[in-house]
Amino acid sequence: MADDTTIERGAIVHPNDLQSTIPSLRVGQLQSSANTNFVIRGFGNGANNAGIEPSVGVFIDGVYRSRSASQISDLPNIERVEVLRGPQSTLFGKNASAGVISVVTKKPQYEFGGVVDGTVSNENGYRVNGYVTGPLAENLAGAVGVTYNKRDGYVEDIGTGTETNERNRWGIRGDLLFEPNVNTSFRLMADYDQIDELCCAAANVVNGPTGAIVQALGGLLVPEDPYSYRAAYNLPSTNKIDNGGISFQGDFDFDAVRLTSITAYRMSKLDTNQDSDFTGANLLAENSNKTDIDTFTQELRLTSTAGERFDWMVGAFYFDEKVDIENGLFYGDDYRNYANALAGGLNPATGTITDILAGVESALGLPVGTTFAQAGQGLDESYGQDNTAWSLFGTLDFHVTERLTATVGLNYTEDKKDAYGRVIATDALSAVDFVGAGQQVILGQALINAGVDPRDPAAVGAFAAANPAVFAGMQQFATANATNPDVNPFLALQPLQFLPPFLNFPNAVESGRTKDSATTYTLRLAYDLNDNLNTYVSYATGFKATSWNLSRDSRPFARDFIPGSPVTSPASSPIRDAGLALPNLVPGTRYAGPEDAAVFEVGLKGVYSTIAFNVAYFDQKIEGFQSNVFTGTGFALANAGKQSNKGVEFDVTWNPVNNLQLMVAGTLQDPKYDSFPNSASGDLSGETPYGIPEVATSTAATYFFDVAGWDAYVRGDWQYESAVDHFDSDIEQAAFGEQKKVNTFNASTGFTNDNGLGVTLWVRNVFNDEYITTAFPAVAQAGSYMGYPVAPRSYGVTLRKTF
Repeated sequence: MADDTTIERGAIVHPNDLQSTIPSLRVGQLQSSANTNFVIRGFGNGANNAGIEPSVGVFIDGVYRSRSASQISDLPNIERVEVLRGPQSTLFGKNASAGVISVVTKKPQYEFGGVVDGTVSNENGYRVNGYVTGPLAENLAGAVGVTYNKRDGYVEDIGTGTETNERNRWGIRGDLLFEPNVNTSFRLMADYDQIDELCCAAANVVNGPTGAIVQALGGLLVPEDPYSYRAAYNLPSTNKIDNGGISFQGDFDFDAVRLTSITAYRMSKLDTNQDSDFTGANLLAENSNKTDIDTFTQELRLTSTAGERFDWMVGAFYFDEKVDIENGLFYGDDYRNYANALAGGLNPATGTITDILAGVESALGLPVGTTFAQAGQGLDESYGQDNTAWSLFGTLDFHVTERLTATVGLNYTEDKKDAYGRVIATDALSAVDFVGAGQQVILGQALINAGVDPRDPAAVGAFAAANPAVFAGMQQFATANATNPDVNPFLALQPLQFLPPFLNFPNAVESGRTKDSATTYTLRLAYDLNDNLNTYVSYATGFKATSWNLSRDSRPFARDFIPGSPVTSPASSPIRDAGLALPNLVPGTRYAGPEDAAVFEVGLKGVYSTIAFNVAYFDQKIEGFQSNVFTGTGFALANAGKQSNKGVEFDVTWNPVNNLQLMVAGTLQDPKYDSFPNSASGDLSGETPYGIPEVATSTAATYFFDVAGWDAYVRGDWQYESAVDHFDSDIEQAAFGEQKKVNTFNASTGFTNDNGLGVTLWVRNVFNDEYITTAFPAVAQAGSYMGYPVAPRSYGVTLRKTF
């Protein structure tokens, strides 16, 4: 748990900074400003695919935040942040299979007070927070908080002349507390925040053979120098995000129970555009995304307040959400020449490019120069889903003795989703069946050799009637060699078919609907060994419903479609039999089925006058883990058969002397794909999931002292993570040639006087630790890899006035 004091002393000014105090928590921001992804004990997902609910649930003042775009913003009045590891289905209405992050803000007070702080940091950074609270009337208190955060980007885009990875966001939050009597309380909260910034830069970490083509087209490139914090794009990556909501909580105390009701509405609107080829060449002119999410939740809880042998809580939760997405992915002016170069048309000596596609267009009888790989071709997309869910949950604590407590928890959840995907594909090159086209060209050449014009149907018909055996032989030869690259030259162009037609759903075969239900439970025994030591053992299960792939990588399941050109007479499948088959359609996944989590844990907690510690052994498994792999322009979504992680967590806080506090916390873990035969990178069964360190530690030391009547401290902390692979594929990892290893130091010092005036000086990433947080193959650039470099050193000073 991180309270407001820890947040202040640790200079935690962004959700990404939370992991510096909680080793088992990983926080990452990748493709956009809206993409904050939380991982606990190696489990967590969501990224920028709005069809996927994260395995780690985020709650702010008891209200579930369903997507990364609407999760933790710059809250001005945080009281504490709790990280609960493992399934939490019996305490929170919304099932969370991997863990929960619970943010609690300060309630309004009946005494006037507040805090104002301002931060000045490098990169022209300015951050201002203000929070004021006080009485408004009898039994009525209010609070309002505002935040403004602006900073120049630390990545120079030499292509557009802009700076990216900037900060430009603000928010406001109002809070009313009405307590008409000692047994009744109402709390009304409303908030709105806005982000308008350029983010996030992906650096070139491996410059493959396509780099020369990009430069031949006149495109700028910063090859294999990710820590120069320079990039070269032809359009800036824009992010405009609006989040807001309102919640109303009522608490009613009766003789032996408390009734709590939390009603909430949340909205999130996302509008982004990204140069997803990540080069200065205009290969992709647009990769835009507009996402609207509207969420309504209602939770009721009844909690005992006068139990002696039994404490209990029962609740009900309702969730109703609508997601609508509009995407656009379109080629730019340089794409045709790029495609020609990929097809072998680049002369390395002169840098000139031959228009190979013109010959293909001519051979197919299509308008030459205006058919294939044209600027503006691509995908015009719409996706969405309606999701309703409800659950009943509860826990019972039985105090067997004064020292022994047994806990039983239960949750039943039902979840329904109606999803759709509608795409207009205009990439003419990707729509060509080159197997069928090759067959026709091979047959045509045979007719020409026989003196027949293949473009004259009457002549072909007459030849076939006069020479049926010869013509049948020609057809058999053409069909047999349509898949032979030595005879069918068109097959060499198949790697250029980046955006094939999309099969819209729902359709006659795919309903676009899923319905899931599950019962999960928690069992726990806790025993006080003495007044200072407690030990416990627990077993908990969790559940997450089906997640739909609302991206251009959504494809029919293999059970519904067997791919292949009609020339090769592919086997019967439901989609083909229904007449829905499209050229170059391939199977994949429309959705990932439910996750079922289970975790065994045993631990020991101790609190003494100068030392407090926790140590726990955990063994966690998730059946059907929803793996979501970013492909550069979309997401490959699939269920891992089983993913497991076992290890030890510990944290120790020790005050060896009055003025010194030492803290060390860590996670030692052994993550593994027990079974994952159908990943986007092949069979990963038995492999270590990428991006999860075996060792993660956080160490901090804080020394307190007085300076001329000011309370002062100096603090340093060190985050360490052992090296991890960036990729699921060993081949890709070998090409990347680097593993992520974290070795980051932060430092701060602060001074506060009796009048509430304080100053904090802080530095994050003191020694400029350099590593790539996540890497991925570059879009349409075989052999090249992109990655997100960690933020460089930042530093600043914060002035604070508490009143």
